[in-house]
Amino acid sequence: MFNTKEKIKKINGAIIAPQGFEAAGIRTGVKRRRKDLAIIYTKKSAVCAGVYTTNVVKAAPLLVTKDIVEKGTSVNAVIINSGNANACTGAKGLTNAWAMVEKTQKVLNLPQRSVLVASTGVIGVELQMDKILDGIEEIVTQMGNNEQAALNAAEGIMTTDTFVKGVAYEFEISGKIVKIGAIAKGSGMIHPNMGTMLGFITTDAVISKEMLQKALSESTKNTYNMISVDGDTSTNDMVLVLANGCAQNKPIESETQDYKTFATALDMLNKHLAKQIVLDGEGATKFIEINVSGASDEESARILAKSVMTSNLVKTAFFGEDANWGRILAALGYSGIKFNPDNVSIEFCAGDLSMYLMKAGVPQEFSEDNAHELLKNKEISVNIYLSEGEAKATAWGCDLSYEYVRINGEYRT
Repeated sequence: MFNTKEKIKKINGAIIAPQGFEAAGIRTGVKRRRKDLAIIYTKKSAVCAGVYTTNVVKAAPLLVTKDIVEKGTSVNAVIINSGNANACTGAKGLTNAWAMVEKTQKVLNLPQRSVLVASTGVIGVELQMDKILDGIEEIVTQMGNNEQAALNAAEGIMTTDTFVKGVAYEFEISGKIVKIGAIAKGSGMIHPNMGTMLGFITTDAVISKEMLQKALSESTKNTYNMISVDGDTSTNDMVLVLANGCAQNKPIESETQDYKTFATALDMLNKHLAKQIVLDGEGATKFIEINVSGASDEESARILAKSVMTSNLVKTAFFGEDANWGRILAALGYSGIKFNPDNVSIEFCAGDLSMYLMKAGVPQEFSEDNAHELLKNKEISVNIYLSEGEAKATAWGCDLSYEYVRINGEYRT
């Protein structure tokens, strides 16, 4: 049986890889040049789970989608626009979000509350509803279940992203081949507890809504909530999973081995997408991985790793290729987690190069030239060893560059 990571195989197709799903992406004119509308569709109704931004200010489409998902309605489609976040737009924003839902239901002849909605882009500007509603009429004629359709949908949800993000896997449950696929967007306003990121996941697994939600919530803690680009948490971010049951596996209704297999595959998918989002961080020149081991418990390990990865001083040091390990120790210290600094070791790794900057609380002599050579690499790991217990956690992020300031300084114009 396919019940280990080695037996979960990456496949093509991204969002349309699972049976029964179609997708499309088009340009409606909301954005000047790029696609700005996407749809994901399953004829066979799907159960759905979601996770959402922790920002108190939540965009209208997120509120609409959350309401539909939490009331347990079966779902057939997700409609997504980019270029305009429909956030901080008052009662009109809610009206427009519901209008996108209702228009999609009408053109696809679907029941009420069977469509979810998402938006991403500029905050505080009303949607151009004439273009979007006309676009919904058009996009349903473009839906397909091929790789081009998946690519078009992935392009339709991008804002400042520089490349499309998607992945799919297959594995076996109760003698049936099950597939899971996804597309995502995210580049800036990325911070633990997600950010300006949207993730849409499809699977043909037969799984209860409760188990689907449990798997997504558990996975999010160690994937999307462990990435940081710039320390800002968005008003719009969410991750949705639709499961339409077309694989016809034995239903997953409790924490069986089948559930563990599904959860492992979902976690691999989310980790892949989380890393892609960081690799596309606005203006980023470095991909940084923070590994904390020897913590007293998993939650402490997560908090320590995130504290380092969210430090702007740590990020700028990596941009400057400066081995300023003191900033890392300081970020650990203000995390709120108690530990003995005299037991901390810090190691930098990149490719075949590695060096300790601190061992058991003692600063190590090192060559600045060698450190600079290591830090010239695009992908760098920081290994932090404590002596408080056996727990470990990993966070991912990027540096902060001059280009990040330029992109965000000119975002609206």
